[in-house]
This record gives sequence, structure tokens and C-alpha cells, in this order.
Amino acid sequence: MATLGLIGSGNIGGTLARLAVAAGLDVVLSNSRGPETLAGLVAELGPRARAATPAEAAAAGDWVVVTVPLKNYLQVPVEPLAGRTVLDTNNYYPQRDGRIARLDAGETTSSGLLQEHLVGAHVVKAFNNIYFGHLASLARPAGAPDRTALPVAGDDAGAKARAAALLDALGFDTVDAGPLPEGRRFQPGTPAYGLPYLKDPAGDLSTDPGSPAAASTVREALAAATA
Repeated sequence: MATLGLIGSGNIGGTLARLAVAAGLDVVLSNSRGPETLAGLVAELGPRARAATPAEAAAAGDWVVVTVPLKNYLQVPVEPLAGRTVLDTNNYYPQRDGRIARLDAGETTSSGLLQEHLVGAHVVKAFNNIYFGHLASLARPAGAPDRTALPVAGDDAGAKARAAALLDALGFDTVDAGPLPEGRRFQPGTPAYGLPYLKDPAGDLSTDPGSPAAASTVREALAAATA
């Protein structure tokens, strides 16, 4: 049975865990506070889920999702992730993460920083441009006419294919945005960040019920992003 490892189990991580269990995957959850703090979520998810340390979740996953605040990315274990496909949900929020000069100057991206840290891993940016509530509500089976697409960016074609397989299992189509630096096209402040999945783009994100976004819609939003 395939396993999803999660480094970080907050809103996005918890949502992905629920989708993974619903899809028949095993889940290994972790956070910075210790496995015992995840007892409630593990109980909710049932026998397919267990809690572990970040290093154990990294070693266990056929895919590993890193979903921690960007300011903590250097705490992600390196050695267990060598050779693995790592899906990065990070966004740069200066009000939370502090100013990061290389990001402010446009020299790299948040996922670029993680890739530099995770020597030997294959980082794919994914799940960062959609509100966690919409991630939960918009999942659909393969072939559904209202299936939503999510963008990914990465430098390794094989890793992007594996990421697309995970997205498909969880209920989403994939739009390949290109190599890892192109992740800037769906980071905060771009047309592809959040907006394609809103029923009312002028409304409140937290109360918006969400609306499916086809691959063509996501491609248009990516194309509208400035370099």
C-alpha cells in the first residue's frame, strides 16, 4: 500500500491526510511538537494513519509533503529525503516568516530555498495556491466533468509525474507550470493564487464555498502572471 508522509500537519497537511485516507493511502503524520500532539487527528483518520517524527515520516513516505512555515524550512530533515519526491506547499509571507533578502530580490523562490536545503531530493511545488477548505471540497474522482486542476512546478520530470499521480489519487488534475522557478507564477499575489477556485473572487476567502477550476482556467491564470 502506498504511503503519504507529511512533515507538518496543520490546515493543509491535515486536509491532505484526510484526502489520502479517503483514497486508500496510508498516512504518516508529523509536526514540530511531537507525535503525541497528533493523537486526535490520528484517531479521526483511523487505522491507516499514524504519527511519527519528521524524519520517520520522511523515511516512510512514497511521497513526502513538506507543509511547514517557510521560516522553519531548515528544520526539515535532509538525509531521509535524498532521492525522494518532495511536494512543497510553502509560500513566503513576510509578516510571518520575516524578510528574506533573496526572495525579496527575486533571486530564487520559496521552493528554490527548500531544494537547496534538501540536497538529493526532487522538490515539486504543489498545493500552495489553494485554500485548504477548497482543497477539501473540490476533490473529485477521475473523469468527473467538474474536476479541478492544480499547478505543479519542478525540475525533475519523473518527480513531477509522481506528484501528478498523487494529485490524481487525491482527486485533482495537474497542470505542469514548468521548472521549479516557475512556481513564482502561482505564489501569493498572482492570478493563479487562490482566485481560480473562488465562486466569488471579490468575496471572503474563508467563507467562499469554492468553485471547480479546469486545467484551461489554471493555464490562463499562470499565463497572466508576470515573470
